[in-house]
Amino acid sequence: MNKCDQCIVRQLSSLKALNKEEVIKLANSKTTHKIKKGEAIFEEGEITNGVFCVKDGVGKLSKLSANGKDQIIKLVKSGELLGQRSMISNEPANLSAKAIADMEVCFIPKSEIINFFNNNNQFSLNMMQSVCEDLKESENDKIALVQKTVKQRLAETLLYLHDAFGEDEDKTLKVQLTREELAGMIGTATESCIRLLSDFNKLELIELAGKKIVLKNVKALKKLAEQL
Repeated sequence: MNKCDQCIVRQLSSLKALNKEEVIKLANSKTTHKIKKGEAIFEEGEITNGVFCVKDGVGKLSKLSANGKDQIIKLVKSGELLGQRSMISNEPANLSAKAIADMEVCFIPKSEIINFFNNNNQFSLNMMQSVCEDLKESENDKIALVQKTVKQRLAETLLYLHDAFGEDEDKTLKVQLTREELAGMIGTATESCIRLLSDFNKLELIELAGKKIVLKNVKALKKLAEQL
């Protein structure tokens, strides 16, 4: 069993407010799961009955659109909690959570989370702040869809992937999304995304190495993403 008191999730999430006794209760109640690339942690419409802690790996929160396409809403990494909003609102999951790289997650039952809520005010505040931050991020994404061009959103997303997840030894982005997934993140058709990536490549903003992407001119990408 992993030591919860040393876990990155506890250090970076709402769980950092738990005291020693509560951490012991957490360790005794949680279950750890290995999620392979492409597998689901939970599906849209599912009752989760708890929260999931991302200990390792990278996942995506996505929603099935009316035309049947899986649109990525957010990428998640080590240190994040999943399923907080639906657990608090007592509603089915509004999004699906799937691994885009092998993951290790821990599940904490709702009964234990509610117990922390009732007995630890700082934990309750931390979790509500986390939910509010997710809502703010969602609102910002909606605003960007209206106010920014597809080209700007692509530049912004590539910078986000670089800053949030880093790069491999060969300088390619560590998190490699399919062209369809990338298109979903920026709100455009896959064909348009492929065409824009080719344009970025010709302008030497990026370099395409097969399906992998290298950011060659970060400064220019930032300028493009921020231009009015």
